[in-house]
Amino acid sequence: MTGAASASVPTDRLQAWLRVEVDHADPAAAANAVNAAMAKALARVKGVPAVRPTTSGYSTQQITEKGRPARWRVVQSLTLDSGDFAAMGTLVGRLQDEDGLLVSGMSFSLGTEARRRAEETLTQEAIRAWQDRAQRAAQGLGFAQWRPGHVTVQTGDIARPFPVMRAQSAMLAGAPVPLEPGSVDVTVTVTGDAILGDPAASR
Repeated sequence: MTGAASASVPTDRLQAWLRVEVDHADPAAAANAVNAAMAKALARVKGVPAVRPTTSGYSTQQITEKGRPARWRVVQSLTLDSGDFAAMGTLVGRLQDEDGLLVSGMSFSLGTEARRRAEETLTQEAIRAWQDRAQRAAQGLGFAQWRPGHVTVQTGDIARPFPVMRAQSAMLAGAPVPLEPGSVDVTVTVTGDAILGDPAASR
């Protein structure tokens, strides 16, 4: 027997993934350029307290193409996370326009605290829905009483994706980043057994 409750919860976090990418015939020169660009970008990010930065994904790769000299490509990634959409949009635009970073993608999400509050409320609704179904089933089968057996509570959500390509195109054209917060469909499902009959009779 199953009872469920769901709600569309507004997203309250924004993540952006950017990268510094340099091609050069000398791998050391490429690495130095990436390191300098990332240091500059991090200094800018640290000036925006509402945004949390994380660096990752440092890679060096030799690129060979027919008819062209071999070159080295060095890439380092930067992840930004914030609940201040305006600050994030302005920062991402400056990192691209002034510091030369490339935008790999952006996505809205639901923060831990907002998710917890939504799940707590929906859990109570799902339990009541399960109890109501169990009560109606017991009455339909001719039993005056019932008690819960093994019960499981499961949570899940479905995110509505942020239009990444639209954001990239707008930023390449020098326009403000078009941030459109969406929502996440959070669902709580209660599944379990309803044991029919008088509880006293089983003692």
